[in-house]
Amino acid sequence: MSEYINVVDLNVYQLSRRLSSLGWDIYQSLSWEHKKIMGDQFIRSTDSVGANLVEGYHRYHYKDKVKFYYYSRASLAECQTHWLNLLFEREVVSEEKHREFEQLGKVLEVKLNNFIAVTKKQLVP
Repeated sequence: MSEYINVVDLNVYQLSRRLSSLGWDIYQSLSWEHKKIMGDQFIRSTDSVGANLVEGYHRYHYKDKVKFYYYSRASLAECQTHWLNLLFEREVVSEEKHREFEQLGKVLEVKLNNFIAVTKKQLVP
């Protein structure tokens, strides 16, 4: 009998929450104008990584689960590749915060890809 693991105990989810926390630190430091122009979409996509993990984890069918994990991966790419880099290029985010977020995002990306691969192996042909 396999034991149920709560989603909040998964390392991939814990990393997504750390990314959200770091994203919130970045967002809070933005001016009102920058929050409205780029920051709101940055924090939404950052928080969406963990939200989609949770939603997928609580789906019944594995194909449904994987679909939401793909959404999570896409949100990670959006916040990290697009919004974070845009904030950095426009000199709104420090190099230190950019590097910290990027490094954590890269670790999360590997974990998320592995999580997707393991879930896909559970699909019944």
